[in-house]
Amino acid sequence: MAERVMYLQLKTGYNTDRGPAWIARVRFTRSWRTAYVYGRTLARVTGTARANFDSNFCDVDTGETFWMCGPKRDRTDGRYTSRQPLVDEDAREPYEAFLDGSPLPGRESG
Repeated sequence: MAERVMYLQLKTGYNTDRGPAWIARVRFTRSWRTAYVYGRTLARVTGTARANFDSNFCDVDTGETFWMCGPKRDRTDGRYTSRQPLVDEDAREPYEAFLDGSPLPGRESG
């Protein structure tokens, strides 16, 4: 299973970019359509099945929606807010190295 350091934000129940956000290690299936983080199973949502334009993953058990993407070096992960995400301890070292110019683990070639 592939593992990546990702930006993750809860969208359900919050206005645009107001939900809690994290930098976390996320595991993905081979197809990249299912993600596992914080004991949750998140399924990728695309096309007409998408709950709203502001999310790309949905918790299969609760229906909560999330936005997940790779982190940005300029720390502008939230599109309409400057609020910084919480950084999980197990993701801190590779995330800080990434901010200093190193590639993220698993993304060395792009």
